[in-house]
Amino acid sequence: MADRSSIEWTEATWNPTTGCDRVSSGCDNCYALTLAKRLKAMGAAKYQNDGDPRTSGPGFDLTVHPDALDIPYGWKSPRTVFVNSMSDLFHARVPLDFVRRVFEVMADTPQHTYQVLTKRARRLRQVADRLDWPANVWMGVSVETAKELPRVDDLRQVPAAVRFLSCEPLLGPLDGLSLDGIHWVIAGGESGPKHRPMDPAWVSQIRDQCVQENVAFFFKQWGGHTPKAGGRTLEGVTWDQMPRTVPA
Repeated sequence: MADRSSIEWTEATWNPTTGCDRVSSGCDNCYALTLAKRLKAMGAAKYQNDGDPRTSGPGFDLTVHPDALDIPYGWKSPRTVFVNSMSDLFHARVPLDFVRRVFEVMADTPQHTYQVLTKRARRLRQVADRLDWPANVWMGVSVETAKELPRVDDLRQVPAAVRFLSCEPLLGPLDGLSLDGIHWVIAGGESGPKHRPMDPAWVSQIRDQCVQENVAFFFKQWGGHTPKAGGRTLEGVTWDQMPRTVPA
């Protein structure tokens, strides 16, 4: 957990689970996997379980942390919280009962806004009707290339108050993207020593579609060797829109 986050579109992070496994091209240079290895070497208790080296890595095995469920109750001021910046709540090995407990905490703390992001959109859709969806939970899916567009169709079937897309790292054009039922789109390039470049046309296409369809658009970064290397202006404009209202 971090009471403050450097991620531009949130204020804090909360990790009731840690660890994950690669599932698509956007995972190839996973920042969380690299960070988990470092945290394990530092002795961090939450990062001592090693994942399968074929899909995960040191300190990055999927692990649930029941003791972390109390953390949001201790935050005195309201904040926007990215849930599981170091994991995926809808990973197949996260028990549904534990997912429910996370949702109960979010419902119990309506002063906070929770942003949940997953690449496991199919499981999300399959269990969505077995979860209670409070109005302060925003649900998103990652969409890195057009190959992942079916995740958006899964998300559309989820009764979240706000549904959003994280097109980061954006690795190709999203031709065929439909924003029906989507309230917010984040886009951004990859960062790190092995970053893959992002074509400006891919970003402009998404931005233009959001403007045309009145969907909030947030441009996080161009990426590069470091997250801030390329800045975050798009054609001279900083796009930091957030969903303006919670849909009924």
